[in-house]
Amino acid sequence: MADRNDPGTRIEILLIEDNPGDVRLTKLALKGGKILNNINVVTDGAEAMDYLLKRDKYSGALRPDLIILDLNLPKKDGRQVLKEIKDNESLKRIPIVVLTTSKDTQDVLKSYNLHANAYITKPLDLDQFIEVVRSIETFWVSVVRLPPK
Repeated sequence: MADRNDPGTRIEILLIEDNPGDVRLTKLALKGGKILNNINVVTDGAEAMDYLLKRDKYSGALRPDLIILDLNLPKKDGRQVLKEIKDNESLKRIPIVVLTTSKDTQDVLKSYNLHANAYITKPLDLDQFIEVVRSIETFWVSVVRLPPK
């Protein structure tokens, strides 16, 4: 089995984001990073759970090494998705970085109470946004030792 912390190993990232602009920017930032990655995108909370539980069209989905989660999603809110993932024995060890526009202290507290691994407010500046996404990738893939699949 390949070591996911080996620089030559491809990392699976699941981006749960409904804003097409933020999806484009995140993909751009990750594409320009130094780490091989495969980014899959789902645009609502219900689709995210289908992906993670390998339901319907996602029966062949690869388990992500890292999840980047927006809180304000259609169909199923990001907070609900976070709770369902962390309550699921087979999914709860996947690191989840909340990347959202919300600066609300209650959202920060609730996210950490639901066991988010990090909470980041999206910068409004384009260059800062790209830098934040690259720092997420660098930290969670190069610095932190990820749990085995």
